[in-house]
Amino acid sequence: MSTNQHNRESFGSRWGFILACIGSAVGMGNIWMFPTRVSLYGGGSFLIPYIFFVALIGFTGVIAEMSFGRATRSGPVDAFGCACEANGKRKLGEALGMIPVLGSLAMAIGYTVVMGWIFKYAIGTLTGSTLAPNNVEEYGNAFGSMASAFGNNGWQIGALIICMLILMLGVGGGIERAGKIMMPLFFCLFVILAVYVAFQPGAINGYRYIFRVDPEMLASPSTWIFALGQAFFSLSVAGNGTLIYGSYLSDKENIPASAAKVALFDTIAAVLAALVIIPAMATTGAQLNQGGPGLLFIFLPNLIRSMPGGRIIAIIFFAAVFLAGMTSLINLYEAPIATVQEKLHLSRVPACGVIAVIGIIVSLLIQGIVSTWMDILSIYICPLGAGLAGIMFFWVCKKSYVEEQVNKGRERKFTKYFIPVCKYIYVPICFIVLILGIALGGIG
Repeated sequence: MSTNQHNRESFGSRWGFILACIGSAVGMGNIWMFPTRVSLYGGGSFLIPYIFFVALIGFTGVIAEMSFGRATRSGPVDAFGCACEANGKRKLGEALGMIPVLGSLAMAIGYTVVMGWIFKYAIGTLTGSTLAPNNVEEYGNAFGSMASAFGNNGWQIGALIICMLILMLGVGGGIERAGKIMMPLFFCLFVILAVYVAFQPGAINGYRYIFRVDPEMLASPSTWIFALGQAFFSLSVAGNGTLIYGSYLSDKENIPASAAKVALFDTIAAVLAALVIIPAMATTGAQLNQGGPGLLFIFLPNLIRSMPGGRIIAIIFFAAVFLAGMTSLINLYEAPIATVQEKLHLSRVPACGVIAVIGIIVSLLIQGIVSTWMDILSIYICPLGAGLAGIMFFWVCKKSYVEEQVNKGRERKFTKYFIPVCKYIYVPICFIVLILGIALGGIG
């Protein structure tokens, strides 16, 4: 099986790779969706299935995509092509590989719109504009104006420029360095927020709710379905971002150990967000029953405004959110940039320029419909990309090849149950997520 070994950039250290992958996984889902689902589905009753599914998907899909990328030293297009080459169907494989690449580009474009909102709010905490509205209605009107068609052009372009400047610096000088700075800073900022909230009157009620287990909610199929969706999308298995980061990894690195750390820190980030947001809501007696942009840009700013030291808290909070969003955006744009490099034989800076132009134009055009745009991608394209990558690696590639790739960098062979669990449990789960997303209007 041929690989793309020539002039391949690489991560300079194990923790550089791990932090970049953590940055990919930690994003808006951890901050504006996870706490809401913990609140809606019984606190600890949601955490139990969520942790189970994180362990399952981290053990299977995350390891698989990292290993597949490293094995082929390429992005999804060439990786899928390499898998199908032995059967004389490389072109078919490459065509299928375009699905996760285009999905990553489309998701990055939608995420660019969201990052524009976050960038505006983050800077607004310094100027005072973010906390200027006086109530929920005023926050809602301000957000509605910003999120309308062509309502936030400058901030959106600014966020994309920052992202592309980092990507132009390359894997080691850009992606790895950004991860090493942004992720530790993100965790430090959220720990500060969690400690602050812990000392607020009434916060204890939020903690009681987070860690209580309601047997009825635990037995509910909805709890397990949405825990599966939360874990699946949070770990960024989509046949693109994790795969492309794996392609920059040395053969000396132990992928199963790295995948375990990514799953662990992604879960810590999600729980930290819940430990900040749910107790903060409890201090006012409010129940957290709405997630998404409304929570982040309307209800939380209104809550923070009324808290002691609200301006400082807002600065810390939106700085942390910006860091989490930026590391995810970097990952989403990397797969299409790498594909342009591989297929058009461009150097990194021109490839970034091509994708940046596409990103700016399309993201400006979809501002008014970004919610629908992102829903379609998360329901259809992400689980399909993950499922296709799983089929290529576990069903098309030979068993001996998969075992060799997973065991590179390990002193002892990985468990013999890995391939059967991936073939017969993980790959079907990808398509179950797809079907459930279609049936329920999204579970991510």
